[in-house]
Amino acid sequence: MYTYDLTIDGNAVSTGSTFEVINPSTLQPAGAAPNAGAAELDAAVAAAKRAFETWSQKSDEELQAACEEVTAKIGEHAEELAQIITAEQGKPLNGLGSRWEVGGAGAWAGYTAGLSLPMKVLQDNNEGRVELHRKPLGVVGSITPWNFPVLIAIWHIMPALRTGNTVVIKPSPLTPLSTLRLVQIMNEVLPAGVVNVVTGDDAEQNLGALMSAHSDIRKIVFTGSCATGQKVMRSAAETMKRLTLELGGNDAGIVLPDADPKQIAEGLFWGGFINNGQTCAAMKRLYVHESIHDEVCEALVDYARNVPMGDGLDENSVLGPVQNRMQFDKLSRLVADACERGDVLLGGKPGDGLFFPPTIIAGLKNGDALVDEEQFGPALPIIKYSDVEDAIAQANDSANGLGGSVWSSDIDAARAVAKRMECGSVWINKHGMIQPNAPFGGVKSSGIGVEFGEEGLAEYTDIQVLFA
Repeated sequence: MYTYDLTIDGNAVSTGSTFEVINPSTLQPAGAAPNAGAAELDAAVAAAKRAFETWSQKSDEELQAACEEVTAKIGEHAEELAQIITAEQGKPLNGLGSRWEVGGAGAWAGYTAGLSLPMKVLQDNNEGRVELHRKPLGVVGSITPWNFPVLIAIWHIMPALRTGNTVVIKPSPLTPLSTLRLVQIMNEVLPAGVVNVVTGDDAEQNLGALMSAHSDIRKIVFTGSCATGQKVMRSAAETMKRLTLELGGNDAGIVLPDADPKQIAEGLFWGGFINNGQTCAAMKRLYVHESIHDEVCEALVDYARNVPMGDGLDENSVLGPVQNRMQFDKLSRLVADACERGDVLLGGKPGDGLFFPPTIIAGLKNGDALVDEEQFGPALPIIKYSDVEDAIAQANDSANGLGGSVWSSDIDAARAVAKRMECGSVWINKHGMIQPNAPFGGVKSSGIGVEFGEEGLAEYTDIQVLFA
């Protein structure tokens, strides 16, 4: 059982009550988290606001050094954090699981530490000098989801710190434990108040709503559903907060007729089933040309049926359970409907507890619920097409636009199709492989702003133009 206090102003803070965190593999308690409310949030924001006065005045070199210290601490505690993630989130330790997640968090933290936004000279002549400076915003409020609790926390926190901001983070009530511990670890090397964490079960007081409306929080960075992102945006309008919203996706993959089915099968599987499909930028729909449709389906099923699923703490598991009952029930509903409309090639029926086997269903089309709705789980609909123009139109026929992919032996042909897809990121012969040096964000309903790289770093700053 993992139990941690809040961290506010560098101190451990307990609350009058706690809430249970369930291990989705066993459906037994993984631990308990503090049930904070408005008072604790106000204290955390006040601490971050005080800390900002000195943290924002540090030199670029000092901020970089501090971020490097945080990165080192993550590395020192990598296995501990991985064990907590698996206990509360369910993903396996191995494969593309919790150890991979913490490794990615360390890599992202280290890369972000090395970024910088130096002053730019826009003009320097006899008419005068004009400089563009990037200035930190103030207190950044971070609201993270349950699918990658540590990795996404790092995506939010590190660019804020690197640009001289301070942070109050609120993790999902489904996976708060690893974030509570992560912030404790960070506070071993950071000044008090620079990073604070509050957790709550959202039953009586929704901390996320309080954060997005809080007058002393200057920016909200939120990763989660489109519906919640819209609420954050409405609530933030009153105080004119800066926003970075990375919202849901319903990513499409298009397999062109010249692709090699056996060669792409492994990539297709992990494009759709990474983190058990519980990934915003996972492939949620697959359009396959009729000339190789059956071969692609066969190769994909052959690969998928050999991927072991089980308790995340079992070193042999590669896939784990669906993280929570609400998501499991939504997935079950969508799959049950798809089973009546299409051809079930693999899976299709819920397993024990929250385990749902990898499910592949062909014979579906746009308009079917499993194609149109983001399933966020281990189920992939396959849609047959005959004309590439039609496939592009169907792929773009979505309110979302986070990611997409094209699969082909002809890279030039794939690039031509990729550039016509309405999404923020497009991959060729892979899917969802984001990088810390490449900006990532959605178009249409999939969000506002970008993360990662210099472009993502700039989102944590205001521009000040100095005329001399």
